[in-house]
Amino acid sequence: MATNFYFNNFPANQITSEQLLVEDLVIEALKIYGMDVYYLPRTTRDQVDYLYGEDTLKEYRTAHPIEMYLENVSGMDGEQDFISKFGLEIRDEVTLLVSRLRFRYAVNGYTRPREGDLIFVPLLNNFFEITFVEHEDQQTMFYTLGRGRGGNVYVYALKMKQFVFSSEIVETGLKMIDEQIVDYYPKTRLFFSSGGTGNFVNQEIVYQGTSLATANAQAYVHDHVAGQYVDVYRVQGDFKTGILKGNTSNAQWTINVISDTAIMNNTFEDIFDNARIETGSDGIIDFTEQNPFGEP
Repeated sequence: MATNFYFNNFPANQITSEQLLVEDLVIEALKIYGMDVYYLPRTTRDQVDYLYGEDTLKEYRTAHPIEMYLENVSGMDGEQDFISKFGLEIRDEVTLLVSRLRFRYAVNGYTRPREGDLIFVPLLNNFFEITFVEHEDQQTMFYTLGRGRGGNVYVYALKMKQFVFSSEIVETGLKMIDEQIVDYYPKTRLFFSSGGTGNFVNQEIVYQGTSLATANAQAYVHDHVAGQYVDVYRVQGDFKTGILKGNTSNAQWTINVISDTAIMNNTFEDIFDNARIETGSDGIIDFTEQNPFGEP
């Protein structure tokens, strides 16, 4: 051995008191200069579409509060507001630092943050998706005091992009988070065709059938106008012309379903539904032909 073994500054199999002190100082600094966020782990990793390499339907059922430090002090990174041939895209990116030790204590069952999980930042009132977890922070990657607890440095750097919502299920039990995501869901409007009793309640489940357990179709109420219509989201099954029941309010109204895609909308943009596209295309393309897009 060339180095002096009486002064071993980089012990291989032990943690020095200096390392523990630095880690405690890092955690304290994150608590002083950081902010409270919520870590939402993805809970459907047993249902993976191997063709596209992602979950068939992502679900986020829990939210863990933890402090993190926002590294972007001057504003968002990334391409930000980007106009492409597909329209306006929001490509905001941020980087958050989180203590390795605090993460293991705050998020039970997880040894590290994972790509694909969400971070809800109350300060920005927005969701961000983790795209990459950097385990070697530039400020400490040279291991001045050797490798710390867990065999590496003291923090994770989470590279994140603004979350693009696509009908994922977010039900954490926290009102602040769950209500924030409600307006992102596509909505279907069900019109009342005749009389009924009671008034539906926002966020309650409505269904068709003898009971909720055996319902042919069900959804959640987003909004309603008494005696006229009800807007629903997270639709399961196909609503038919008939009685619509409220699971909480016990309201019952007859709906007249002309097309299950007649009126759809969300908070970001107008969606031209299938029925409207079909109506417009009938005057241009003859769909009675076997191959309307090919040559004779």
